[in-house]
Parts: sequence; structure tokens; C-alpha cells
Amino acid sequence: MVEVNNTTKSKINLKLIKTIGEEFLNYYKKKDFDVSIAFVGDKKIRELNNKYRKKDKVTDILSFEGKDFFDYKLKNKFLGEIIIDYVQVKRQKKKSKSLKEELVFILVHGFLHLIGYKDDTEKEAEEMEKMGIKFIKKISNKI
Repeated sequence: MVEVNNTTKSKINLKLIKTIGEEFLNYYKKKDFDVSIAFVGDKKIRELNNKYRKKDKVTDILSFEGKDFFDYKLKNKFLGEIIIDYVQVKRQKKKSKSLKEELVFILVHGFLHLIGYKDDTEKEAEEMEKMGIKFIKKISNKI
């Protein structure tokens, strides 16, 4: 199950976000996992980035793996939480991408982190980018 919460005043296509999440879980054989996605503002993401990563700055996305947590009510495992600063995503959108494309790419990147992929090195970052693009192409007819 994918739960999406928008704590901002921005209008965000939450159905699109949920669809991408569900497609990701299906594609990576994680159907029995739950994921929480939250949209927050600059202040909140900066606070979280500072608290958990010791980086006192705004970022576009944070991913927190849900290690060993089991939701007994839903009988699912908790894969983790993705927190997105929608305003930052809008700010960093490249001229070659629409806002929707940027948001989809960032969201998929966050999901890849939840299943264990890292981007600490240039090689890892390139691999994640390729995986993200491949997945997005695979589901492009559904989004």
C-alpha cells in the first residue's frame, strides 16, 4: 500500500504519485510492503536533512528505509518513507524536463533508495539514474 500526504499548499497529482508507487512495488516484487510518501516545505525538509544527515540545507528528497518494521494491522512490512520538498523540485527542474517528469524521476530515485540502492559515488549515481529511467520508460503508458 502506498500512502501519500501533502502538507503543502501546492496542488500535487496525488493519484499519479500513488500509481507510480504501486507500479514500483509491483515491478520490484514488493507488493506486500507499505510505503509512506509526504510532501513538505523547505523548512521541514531542511530540519529533517539537518537532523538525520547533518546537512543544514534544503534538499529535494529524503528516503528512510523501514528496517524490520511490520504493520500488524495491515499485515504488511514497512518499506520506508519518502519525503519530498515539492517547491525544491520545482526550483531545480531542468529546462529539458517538465515539472511532472522531474517529480516522477525524483520519486523513483527515492524508491530506489528504499530498496537499498546508494548514490554515494559517481558510478552508483549513474547506475541509479539508468535504473530510474528504465523503470519510468516501462511504466510510461500508465502515468
